[in-house]
Amino acid sequence: MPLMQSLNPRIVEALHVQALGLADTVRVRFERLRHETAGSGLADEDLQRVQVSCEALRTTTRVMHCLAWLLNHRAHFAGELSELQLRRHGRLIANFPASDPDVVTSLPEDVRTLVHESERLYERIQRLEQAWRSESVASAGAVQRLRERLARAVQETTSAA
Repeated sequence: MPLMQSLNPRIVEALHVQALGLADTVRVRFERLRHETAGSGLADEDLQRVQVSCEALRTTTRVMHCLAWLLNHRAHFAGELSELQLRRHGRLIANFPASDPDVVTSLPEDVRTLVHESERLYERIQRLEQAWRSESVASAGAVQRLRERLARAVQETTSAA
């Protein structure tokens, strides 16, 4: 069974390029933000550094999960993974922890934008994953109906003989 028609190599490649660029930008910007918050002299400097580090990790991990999913699909389209292997090992993690809205609000605007971009990318990949998986379930139902029809035909043939 081929992958759903809306999931094709061009879409996967475009999302992969987008995710790679986002991953690099997120890494660089959060690293710079860590340096900016260090030595600020604020009373809650330690808490702020921990919050920034947690959000950096969460955002980077979110993008990396998208990249892993996309890499698996690229490998499938290149013939390096069978569809069975992809279905078994190519899942996107469900219920990835959301960003803390209070922490995100406290971040500079460009960093907030990056966090929201990573969330949108993850949501888009999630929708593709859900559609791809539900298409498989629908196809499995068609296969089951075909098997039942074959079983009835064989049974009718043997009972007629």
